[in-house]
Amino acid sequence: MKTVLLIFSLVAAASAQWDPNFVSGRAGIVHLFEWHWDTIADECETFLAPNLYAGVQVSPPNENRIVGGRPWWERYQPVSYKIGTRSGDRAAFENMVDRCNSVGVRIYVDAVVNHMCGGDGGSSTQGTAGSTCYPDSEGFPAVPYSSLDFNDGNCNTASGDIENYGDAAQVRNCKLVGLLDLNQGTDYVRGRIIEFMNDMLSLGVAGFRVDACKHMWPGDLEVIFGSLNDLSTAKGFSGGSRPYIYQEVIDQGGEPITADQYFSCGAVTEFKYGVNLGNNKNSIQYLENFGESWGMMPGGNALVFLNNHDNQRGHGGGGNIITFEDPFNLKIFTAYMMAWPYGVPRVMSSYYFSMYICYGKDFNCNIGSNFNSDEGPPSNQRSINADGSCGNGWVCEHRWRQIKNMMGFAVAAQGQGVSNWWSNGQQIAFSRGDRAFLAINHDGYTLSENLQTGMPAGDYCNVNSGEYSNNQCTGECISVGSDGYAYINIGATEDPVVAIHVNAPC
Repeated sequence: MKTVLLIFSLVAAASAQWDPNFVSGRAGIVHLFEWHWDTIADECETFLAPNLYAGVQVSPPNENRIVGGRPWWERYQPVSYKIGTRSGDRAAFENMVDRCNSVGVRIYVDAVVNHMCGGDGGSSTQGTAGSTCYPDSEGFPAVPYSSLDFNDGNCNTASGDIENYGDAAQVRNCKLVGLLDLNQGTDYVRGRIIEFMNDMLSLGVAGFRVDACKHMWPGDLEVIFGSLNDLSTAKGFSGGSRPYIYQEVIDQGGEPITADQYFSCGAVTEFKYGVNLGNNKNSIQYLENFGESWGMMPGGNALVFLNNHDNQRGHGGGGNIITFEDPFNLKIFTAYMMAWPYGVPRVMSSYYFSMYICYGKDFNCNIGSNFNSDEGPPSNQRSINADGSCGNGWVCEHRWRQIKNMMGFAVAAQGQGVSNWWSNGQQIAFSRGDRAFLAINHDGYTLSENLQTGMPAGDYCNVNSGEYSNNQCTGECISVGSDGYAYINIGATEDPVVAIHVNAPC
């Protein structure tokens, strides 16, 4: 009976872990990749909250190995669970969480708990918070972990690394690219991970993006996540609120480890989402039933995105994805993502790296000859240009008008289904109940149609073509008649999206 009660309690705890804990009237998570804690706090207060962003995914906050050249991926080589990285120390992290929570923007920690850092043939390695570790002998005194805490004895390959992704036991018990694989099946390792994640919760974070879940056993993750504390009432969360868990499981088919094996633990990152949109960016008329019928997971399980920090660099599953190097399509399909009721959407906010040579007001980018997908973040944090875009080498896609204004659209559309689907080749339109309407022209000729918007009669601001502030619209106004129809005209060379909603009347 005790076993049954334990299993029931763990399942009940996990069942609450699909709620992102958004403040009412907010939508969407933005991944502020490699930002400083102080800069994130400022962005929450001055930009994200006013533009109705719901949350921020931050880079791993715990101490990592210092790697020569300081590549971005050093953040994914843990040395300890102390809070101290190039993004800032513990005090700055807590200050950032408090400041973001105070304006209704939630923080989600990128938690790296599958492994510790790999060795480089030296006797010791230094961490970003001042700790010393000994990866070649599996010694991490700042945790502490020793050789007893890793999966060496459970790995069946000669090299100790994953050699065959068709063998689920290898994928979960062997080293991922030489990183020391923790054994989450032991109470001790589980305890250290739970302590770390609970520490983050005590500081006021709302949940976790958990790295490399494909390389851990679902049963172990159920125990770990089910043992986490509720969100902190001292930090303003309602009693009994559970941390939002979204697990990185790269599942594009053809392997024994699948995303649905992790549904019992929390939400899962749907890598097929961005790939499917990238593969169909020139056949958008088929997006009417986009979601589970396309072979993707149920929307209630999904964290969705067009690209992330891995696959924009050609890693992490790859595929035909849409990134900032293609701003035309990124703006279009982010609008679609924010307007379409499937999954919890996440927007990527990048920095330029030497793979790209970018030019022009629309950030058109070509692949450069100096390819370096390992390149770390710019040495200076983002500056803000007069037009609101970012400088100092930061892309800041989340600040582009056509992206950030879709947060308000998504807020207006919450709880409404899709209706009034219309298509004409590379031109589509649909409404979200009687609250919002989106039209896209992805063709080489003008869209000029009277379309059913489903919305009440009135004049509405096209938030794709301009800003809406203080009841004023700097873009075009769309008139909806008493029958719900509106004349939609999108020229072949104009902004390709019309987005109107009831919270932005002209």
